[in-house]
Amino acid sequence: MQNLKGKVALVTGSGRRIGAITVKALHQAGATVVVHYRNSAIDAEKLCAELNQIREGSCFLQQADLLEVASFPEMIKSILQKTGRLDILINNASSFYPTKVGQITEQHWDDLMGSNLKAPLFLSQAVAGELKKNNGCIVNMVDIYGISPLKEHPVYSSAKAGLIMLTKSLAKELGPEVRVNGVAPGVILWPENEAELADGESSQQALLDKSCLKRQGSPQDIADTILFLVEKADFITGHVIPVDGGRL
Repeated sequence: MQNLKGKVALVTGSGRRIGAITVKALHQAGATVVVHYRNSAIDAEKLCAELNQIREGSCFLQQADLLEVASFPEMIKSILQKTGRLDILINNASSFYPTKVGQITEQHWDDLMGSNLKAPLFLSQAVAGELKKNNGCIVNMVDIYGISPLKEHPVYSSAKAGLIMLTKSLAKELGPEVRVNGVAPGVILWPENEAELADGESSQQALLDKSCLKRQGSPQDIADTILFLVEKADFITGHVIPVDGGRL
């Protein structure tokens, strides 16, 4: 069933990994999708071409640096010129890396807080009017480490904790027209830079052993939860759903 036919979704950081799988799920449900990317142009172009082959004119590209919040109004204007409307915002883009106490710099703070908290706030603000007009929704990509912090990641964990509160706050501010929820992944994809998991395989297995299901989740698990919040959850707002195999 294509329950999202006629709807338009913007997914940030969606050229690859979880964002790309989320785009595919929304597209399969009938939505027109906007693939945002910063540097992953080749991946984003390939994804968009694939989706436009399935349904012509159903996918658009939007390049932007989400740390440049002053550009958001112009970016949204450009998207609306292409699509005519906007119903769904998925704040997926994120920076993730360790910041050990004693080595944290202001640049670390600005980058991690910027991508994980500042950008979702200002982008949500930029699209709020359009979403209200269309009774739309926002889904924020949070993290279980915003609930229970990850060692050696105090800035990242704090940014995601802030995003949890932002999710709840925006639900109050933008209701009743707009629903705002979050998804908190557990172990879904390992970091591409294995240095971020210092012990390699032993560290990976240790993380999996802490969950009830003792296994890794998949990007599709996250995409399915986002699709549920967008498509089925008309009476759910202000909540964050952990998708973590029982880790918490």
